[in-house]
Amino acid sequence: MAPRSCALCNDARAILKRPKTGQQICKDCFFKVFETEVHNTITEANLFKPGDRVAIGASGGKDSTVLAYVMKTLNERYHYDLELFLLSIDEGITGYRDDSLETVKRNQEQYDMPLKILSYDELYGWTMDRIVSTIGKKNNCTFCGVFRRQALDRGATALHVDHIVTGHNADDIAETVLMNIMRGDIARLGRCTAICTKGEDTIRRSKPFKYAYEKEIVMYAYFKKLDYFSTECIYSPDAYRGHARAFLKDLEAARPSAIIDIIHSGEAFEVKEEIKATQKVQQTCKRCGYMSSNDLCKACTLLEGLERGMSAAVITDRARRKLEAEGPTPADLRTIPFFHPPTASASPAVEVESTA
Repeated sequence: MAPRSCALCNDARAILKRPKTGQQICKDCFFKVFETEVHNTITEANLFKPGDRVAIGASGGKDSTVLAYVMKTLNERYHYDLELFLLSIDEGITGYRDDSLETVKRNQEQYDMPLKILSYDELYGWTMDRIVSTIGKKNNCTFCGVFRRQALDRGATALHVDHIVTGHNADDIAETVLMNIMRGDIARLGRCTAICTKGEDTIRRSKPFKYAYEKEIVMYAYFKKLDYFSTECIYSPDAYRGHARAFLKDLEAARPSAIIDIIHSGEAFEVKEEIKATQKVQQTCKRCGYMSSNDLCKACTLLEGLERGMSAAVITDRARRKLEAEGPTPADLRTIPFFHPPTASASPAVEVESTA
């Protein structure tokens, strides 16, 4: 059988089949359609304005590495006029994050972008290795997720950026829709598919890869020969998300459009007003100043549990009440530095780490 020609240019030999569409295309056309689709996602959602300072959440993995490369490429090609930074969070996971950060440092040189690294140890006084050794592997992803979100906002504030972009792809978002359905968390369905989110006291955060399939991101990294770290987090196999991921892969095998279909279903959900009314009003954490729906934000609550030796019991509201019943918070308890929200004033020049 003669080799097939590219379905798009009808000239070069097709060397890959797009998981997203099933088209058999050549390498150059794949690069073009992948980059164009990301560009269209950015422009249709009006994610940026000229002059924005944008921090790219960089882990060293395939998604964030491809995101950094594509953002640099599109910024130069379409004249977005953005100032790009790499922002990495060091969770303190030996044999995983320490190695992946070496990849980020190489990306910094390859893409000529300033890099800032903020560690859990620096911010919270705990590493994930220490947390897991204290609480075990159950629920450790809850700690990491809560701590990581606040760390990203704090790192971005230190950089005086206007925007954070993350490498969350279509698979990630579809998994989140499924997880919220399986947990009965209908209220979150109204916002889990949003391409851009922003709290009153946080920096605008968006997902340029919202409609990009994970498989295509891997293919892009492979054919572009990008330098990325491919090892999975050593603590993630026990995460609840793994069940949603396995289910989604089975659906994709039977129907490749399932990923996008699930995202569109999530976008189409309309949350009833009575459900919205049950949501707590956003306020400011009395201890650290970060956004919260309670007097204390989740990060402060989790940190207090760790410090008081009740770490396994501070994830639920019942556990929080148990923590409060233990008596007043000790005066010498370790706390998170106070968070000063970004202001709308002009962004001063800041010093970032060339190496870390």
